[in-house]
Amino acid sequence: MADPDDDYVYDEASGEWMPAAEAAAKRAAAQIVEVRDAVGNLLADGDSVILTKDLKVKGANQTLQRGTVIKSIRLTGDPQEIDCRHEAIKGLVLRAEFVRKR
Repeated sequence: MADPDDDYVYDEASGEWMPAAEAAAKRAAAQIVEVRDAVGNLLADGDSVILTKDLKVKGANQTLQRGTVIKSIRLTGDPQEIDCRHEAIKGLVLRAEFVRKR
C-alpha cells in the first residue's frame, strides 16, 4: 500500500497515476542493461571470462590467445562491450561475443 503523503505522477506508458517512488523504481529497472557472453550466460561486474578466439589488440602489437583468462571485468553501458584489465594491456575493452564466463 502506498504512503498517503506520497506524491503521485502520471505514467504515460501505462496511462495510470502511481506513487513517485514506484515510478522511479520502474525507470531504474528499465535502464538495467543485460550483457551476455558468446554462449548466452549473463555477465556481471567482477566475473572472470575466457577468450573464445585469438584477438589482435589494436595499438598494442599483441595478440591475446584463445583460452586467456581475464579476471574482474566491468560492465559498460553498452550490452556488447566489457571493460577489463590484462597484465600486459591497460584499458582493454572486449566485445562480449568473444568471451565466455568462467
